[in-house]
Amino acid sequence: MWPWGCAVPGLPAAGFGRHDSYQDLGVLVSPDETNAGAAWSEGEGRAFLESVHPPDWKNPHPAGTYDFVILGAGPAGLLAARGAAILGRKVALIERNLLGGNCLNVGCVPSKALIRTSRLYARMRAAQEVGVPRPEKIQIDVAAGMQRIRRLQARLARTDSATGLREHGVDVYFGAARFAGPTTVTVAGAALRFKKALIATGARPMAPEIPGLIEAGYWTNENVFALAAAPRRLLVIGGGPLGCELAQAFCRLGSQVIIVQNEPMFLPGEERDAAQILSDSLARDGLEIHLNTQVVAVRGQGAQKLVELASDDNRTSVEVDEILTGIGRAPNVEELNLDAARVAFDTTTGIRVNDFLQTTNARIYAAGDVCLAHKFTHMADATARIVLHNALLRGRKRLSALIVPWCTYTDPEIAHVGLYVRDAREQGIPVKTFTILMHDVDRAVTDGDEEGFLKIHVKEGTDEILGATVVAPHAGEMINELCLAMTAGIGLEELGHVIHAYPTEAEAIKMAADAYYRMRLRTARA
Repeated sequence: MWPWGCAVPGLPAAGFGRHDSYQDLGVLVSPDETNAGAAWSEGEGRAFLESVHPPDWKNPHPAGTYDFVILGAGPAGLLAARGAAILGRKVALIERNLLGGNCLNVGCVPSKALIRTSRLYARMRAAQEVGVPRPEKIQIDVAAGMQRIRRLQARLARTDSATGLREHGVDVYFGAARFAGPTTVTVAGAALRFKKALIATGARPMAPEIPGLIEAGYWTNENVFALAAAPRRLLVIGGGPLGCELAQAFCRLGSQVIIVQNEPMFLPGEERDAAQILSDSLARDGLEIHLNTQVVAVRGQGAQKLVELASDDNRTSVEVDEILTGIGRAPNVEELNLDAARVAFDTTTGIRVNDFLQTTNARIYAAGDVCLAHKFTHMADATARIVLHNALLRGRKRLSALIVPWCTYTDPEIAHVGLYVRDAREQGIPVKTFTILMHDVDRAVTDGDEEGFLKIHVKEGTDEILGATVVAPHAGEMINELCLAMTAGIGLEELGHVIHAYPTEAEAIKMAADAYYRMRLRTARA
């Protein structure tokens, strides 16, 4: 079954320009406007498949030994395949389903596109706050938003199409890969021998062990984008990034959303005040929030699902139409016959790698979600680059040297890089934190987006940036400047010498640098 659970998606009839109309974001504002529903036509589906898994594709006939064999054609596998081909190596890429992996097909691309549509609905409802009359009637059409998602997927799929990879010298194989020995992989009846290999098979949603859940049915990110309409009542299990993002999105798309988190706060790894701002934002959107709560049982009841919740000694029941889970992801390792390859792994943590991303078989490397705790697309990209350098160019690049940012794409966004204060304390590093509240940033005031803050942590007595957290509408964009500074060894004082365009949200970074400079001057006078 295709990951959308409906007709195979494909290319739209029209081109893909940059547009600003509501319709181009999958939003209808008039009851007279219609759309064609969630399904794609046969022609559109065929066009999409021509990029990600051509129906008439014939696998190559392996001849000789490959320099590099790659298992998995998600972001890490695709980057590695292109890079190896550019280096002039004989490379094979194996994919069991669709090129593009989770990111394109069921992850970042569809989720962020849906968030964009839902955010516009929220802005329309709040139009009066910025001096614009609220539309008299806001018609929510989830099917139109889903159609937009598929148009975007089809467009982005053409970047790494099967035929394009073949034209660049990559042998593309479709089928399930299994190791037949330390230097051999089998796929669709063919045996591929290799000098070096990369395992980049990614991860899948973890299934909660809740009595009755499987029988009652539930959604994950792998099938939720098949919905043609928002469910009337939706239960979201999990208060991590995925759960919070989709809970807020579906609430803004018209669902009555209950979100259940078994910890005392959302995003438990983040700053507590960042998590509190998110909790307040979700509550304002109308979500029903249950923290320190577990789902202990689910029972089908006609077309509905009866869900039992437990918090301390209290038990309650809620009735919903659909359940969405987002409690984490498990690495795809079980079907690879890794024992034959002499590759150590764990079904929970994934493939064991050293700091150079080598597995216990020195010829075989791993990258991306299958071996990392931080399961981000940009980490898949970064680790694939390390593998290319170390496996094919005899390099010694280290995973531990990476400065890794991340972002949760709620409203407001929450982004982070480097150490938290608690991390610094555990390591015995004294820190000084400079905090700028977004309601003191002119652009945030003029945009009416004053909620949030910027925190930059520096090593006490220096301007060395150790970490930062941003809570703002475009926190994911702002964190990149701080990530660059940390990677390049640029101190906070030096960032104050950088002219920032006015007015922008990123001016908060310059304000933090100015605060550091004022502190240093006061210390010098004392």
